[in-house]
Amino acid sequence: MKRIVSLIMMAGLFVTSVKADDDILTGDTRLSCEAIMCLSTGSAPDECEPSLRRYFDIREKKLSDTIKERRNFLKKCPASNQTPEMQGLVDALASGAGRCDALYLNRTTKKTIHRDEEIITIIDNNMPIYCSDYTNNQYVNLGDEIPKYVGDPENGGHWVNSSDYEKVLTEYNARLAKQKADQAEMDAYNGR
Repeated sequence: MKRIVSLIMMAGLFVTSVKADDDILTGDTRLSCEAIMCLSTGSAPDECEPSLRRYFDIREKKLSDTIKERRNFLKKCPASNQTPEMQGLVDALASGAGRCDALYLNRTTKKTIHRDEEIITIIDNNMPIYCSDYTNNQYVNLGDEIPKYVGDPENGGHWVNSSDYEKVLTEYNARLAKQKADQAEMDAYNGR
């Protein structure tokens, strides 16, 4: 329900912008408005392909410059600055869209920690702030694509899409139970 209300409100802002100008949006202005709507959903329809391609084709040498240029592109939409909420959405999209899915988080939130006397690599269970801002924005509804963390970082925890969460959690818990049983059997065999 939240998704429907948010998308209707967002669409209302776009319609208001178009009617106020009494023009039909074209070019980058149109693509930027479409990109805002398409980036705000987890499963964008095929009609989003041109606007998303235009958005993701914006690449600079530095990530910070890419984010800045993508933000500038999204700001070409007349509705992008009508309310503080829409301005927040544009900032959240520019910073997080394409950088906050489970695959990306598993690849980029790795860190090395010391455990007992060994050094291990884990996948952090803390979502970066820009992802939290993106996934929790009132106008963004990623649906089944929102990333959720399964498990414990020091025990193979990782990010998955929420649509896979229950299945992966069950598998994760079964793997831990088997490891614990195997360890108990090994300890019994070794007389511990």
